[in-house]
Amino acid sequence: MIGVQTPAHHIAFGPVPSRRLGRSLGVNNVTTKACTYACVYCQVGPTTEQTIEPPEFFTPEAIYQAVDSQLRRVRDSGSQVDYLTFVPDGEPTLDSRLGESIEALQDLGIPVAVISNGSLLWRADVRARLRRADLVSVKVDSVDRDVWRRVNRPHADLELDRVLAGIKAFAADYTGTLITDSMLIAGVNDDPASLTASADFLAAVAPDTACLAVPTRPTTEPGVQGSDEAGLVRAHALFSARLAKVELLTGRETGEFAHTGNARNDLLAVTAVHPMSERQVRRLLSSDGADWSLVDALLAAGELMAVEHAGEVFYLRPVRCHRHDFV
Repeated sequence: MIGVQTPAHHIAFGPVPSRRLGRSLGVNNVTTKACTYACVYCQVGPTTEQTIEPPEFFTPEAIYQAVDSQLRRVRDSGSQVDYLTFVPDGEPTLDSRLGESIEALQDLGIPVAVISNGSLLWRADVRARLRRADLVSVKVDSVDRDVWRRVNRPHADLELDRVLAGIKAFAADYTGTLITDSMLIAGVNDDPASLTASADFLAAVAPDTACLAVPTRPTTEPGVQGSDEAGLVRAHALFSARLAKVELLTGRETGEFAHTGNARNDLLAVTAVHPMSERQVRRLLSSDGADWSLVDALLAAGELMAVEHAGEVFYLRPVRCHRHDFV
């Protein structure tokens, strides 16, 4: 049930190496998996609670305590954090108390970011909450209604024109750092006409940075492929002709995942939101003083699953296991 708080939900995780934000300590502020979209390329898994009405999930006090505790453990391990980032299992702006939680976390002295799909920015109350963040990333995969529905699979009551108008309205008043993120799917939204239309819209939004991305981890729908190198070069050229700063996010993250000494907690917390390659898992286990037998046990218990993607094995938590307690 949407909005129900459970002690099993792991609010804070990481930090994880982010292609945009350096070392990002994640904040999982909505329950699995409440979202306005059901994107074909989502790395978390299928949307189980599709809604556009923001309920209350966790109190700002609970979020602050979870993040503060995780931050203390991370710092005790000698690691650093560049951003506190709302990047949950679903859409962070569905949280009716997001603004209060952002303000609470800003007391920790670290910039607060929110990674949003932007689908609720037509609501003035959502724009007001999100405006409090130091950095906001919004998704614009397509400005064509049919392509938007095919790629993002929105809630039935969402209208693309309204969504795009909301993004423009937010950008006009926002004083923090604004990033846009466009996921390029081969043969779907990476043709010249689609790219030109998206770039023209984003030019009116005028983000600090427009990011072009391709799926680099396992996707919800099998067979979803990102643009090839030729498509990325074409997209970058079209976007750069209209926007001040364009970046490709086509490589995997670099750097080490944080460890707190509890290998099981660390592994389950990160993979609940961020699939990890075998190489990354082995590094985390080594840092926590654990071995591969832990992974074998979690796989056997159904708390972890292995997925092959682009010739590499990734490990992530099944959606049905996200509510399990960490011990």
